[in-house]
Amino acid sequence: MRRFRFGAVVREAGSGKAWAEKARRLEGAGFEVLLVPDHLVGPRFAPIAALTAAACATTRLRVGTLVFANDFRHPAVLAKEAATLDLLSDGRLEVGIGTGWMAGDYAGAGLTLEPPGVRVGRLREALAVLKGLWGEGAFSFRGEHYRIDGLEQSPKPVQRPWPPLVIGGGGPRMLRLAAEEADVVNLGMRVKGDGSGPDPRDGGGAAFLGKIAAVREAAGKRYERLELGTSVVQVGERKAEEAWSAADSSALDETPQVLLGTRQDIADKLRHWRDEHDVSYFVVHHERDLAAFTPVIEELATPRRP
Repeated sequence: MRRFRFGAVVREAGSGKAWAEKARRLEGAGFEVLLVPDHLVGPRFAPIAALTAAACATTRLRVGTLVFANDFRHPAVLAKEAATLDLLSDGRLEVGIGTGWMAGDYAGAGLTLEPPGVRVGRLREALAVLKGLWGEGAFSFRGEHYRIDGLEQSPKPVQRPWPPLVIGGGGPRMLRLAAEEADVVNLGMRVKGDGSGPDPRDGGGAAFLGKIAAVREAAGKRYERLELGTSVVQVGERKAEEAWSAADSSALDETPQVLLGTRQDIADKLRHWRDEHDVSYFVVHHERDLAAFTPVIEELATPRRP
C-alpha cells in the first residue's frame, strides 16, 4: 500500500522570523513538505532563498517547488542551485519543475510565451541536462534548445542519483513526459495554451481518472515506482477563489482536489483515492486551508479500529 504524504504551498511572510515560524509550524503539524511556487508576479517569494531559509529553520521538513518554471533559468544554473540546496538541507530537497505557463509572468518580464509544444520539448531537454550534471564526471549535451560542453559541477546533490523530480501536468504531452522522467507526478488541470489559466473543460472525475490511466500507460514498468499526487484547492467548507490565484475549483468536486465535509469525510475520501487509484501525495494549495487539513493528517495517522 502506498504511503500518504502531505505537503503545503507557502508563498510569503512578513519577515525572515515569520517565514521560519511558518516552516516550523508545518513540520509540527505533520506536513512532510513545504513547497513554494515560481512566478514573477503576485505575492510569492523567490524559491531558492525561501527554501534555503525554511530548510535551515527545520530538521525533518522537506522543501521543494511546485514548480520551477523552466523558461526562467538555464538548466545548468538550476542544476548548480539545486545541488547546493540539497546539500545545505541535508538531502531534503524535491525539485518540482514545469515548462512555465502563466502569461502575466512572460508579459511582465518581456519574455516570449512560445507554443506548448516548444516549451514541453525544451523541458524534456532540460531534464536531460539536470540529470547529466548531477551525475559523475563531465557532461556534454547537444539539443535543439541547450548545448553543454564538458561541464562538471560541484557539489553534487546529497540524494543520489538526484533529488526527487516532481512534474505537474494535465495535458497529454506533460503527463507523458512526467510518466517517463519524473519520480512524482502532480496531477492537475490542463492549462490553456495562451497562459490565461486552467482549461475549465478539463475538470471532473472522469478526466482525473483518465490522467491516471494515461500516466500508467506511458510509464509502463516504472509506474510502480512513481508517486502520484495532486493539489487540494478546497478543504472543509467551500470558499471563494482567491483573486490572485489561478486555481479554479468549480469543476473539481468529483476529484481529490476538492475535499469538502468533516474530518472523517475527508479522511475517507483520501483513503479511497489512495487505495483505489494510487494517489497518495496531497498538497494543500492555500494557506487558509491548513487549519482544516491538519486534523485530517492526525486522523490518517491513527490506526483504524477493526
